[in-house]
Amino acid sequence: MNKIKLGREVMVVGVGLHPFGRFPGKDLGDLAIEAVVPALQDAGVKWKDIAIAYFGHVYYQGMSVGETTLSKLGLTGVPIVNVENACSSGSTAFWQAYWGITTGLYDMALAFGAEKVPRGPVTVTPEDSPERYIGGDHMMAGYALRGKRYMEDTGAPATALAQVTVKARQNAAMNPFAHRKDLYTVEEVLNSRMIADPLTLFQCCPTSEGGAAAVLCAREDLSTYGIDQSRAVSIAAAVLTSGEYNGRGADHSAFSPYRTEPAALQAYEMSGLGPEDVDLVQVHDAATIGELQQIEALHLLPFGEAWQGTL
Repeated sequence: MNKIKLGREVMVVGVGLHPFGRFPGKDLGDLAIEAVVPALQDAGVKWKDIAIAYFGHVYYQGMSVGETTLSKLGLTGVPIVNVENACSSGSTAFWQAYWGITTGLYDMALAFGAEKVPRGPVTVTPEDSPERYIGGDHMMAGYALRGKRYMEDTGAPATALAQVTVKARQNAAMNPFAHRKDLYTVEEVLNSRMIADPLTLFQCCPTSEGGAAAVLCAREDLSTYGIDQSRAVSIAAAVLTSGEYNGRGADHSAFSPYRTEPAALQAYEMSGLGPEDVDLVQVHDAATIGELQQIEALHLLPFGEAWQGTL
């Protein structure tokens, strides 16, 4: 494994969000621009100050969609990179923006993403994937297999998974950008329609539409653009990894680190921090079991013990 070499310190200087939900009257570009403009305003910079932009998206694969979207702000000649990396598309755009700045290629970058996910099940595995032969070709089927194995290996009850939804909805109720703000009890979660045993409807996130954007800048260049340093947030680490052997993704063991653990370990090393230093974490939780396994893969709790933290 290559040793990560640190370069210039990179700061997040502005952020913007478009609410998540269903917006039939808006196209992908509308969702993106309504996140990008607030991010620029939050940073106190102009569109012409951006040296490069990275656009993360998956479902709209039209040609040059990033260029088409940002042309609404004006044509400046800025390089625009379209990024597709499944659920990590937005994170990958952010990662590329970070490395473009820390290496000294650019002073300021824009990372943004938008999506209009169609209704219905999401198929994620390639044609030759072994997961297709065990029913894991749809997103929630794969999560269900992980949930079954996790419960078997750890003794976690169904109520532990349901409690993840209860907690998440409590957070969402206080978030004006959240798609669903309904509050549920554990009983209501467990009694909702079964999607893929043990996952019920309320344990599966809805497909959605929305957008997000972040403006990044080198710390040494903040004064050049008149950016208030007291509001800038330093990025301690930005890491991107991938899977190992082709069959690795079919491992539904409760203790499988999947692809998160290697990235987390690299990020801890890069930042000089550890899981004990983390005060706030946002994890990928397309299904309730995903949250528990991501928490463990980040070493925030020992493997097999995250479910106890929900009860």
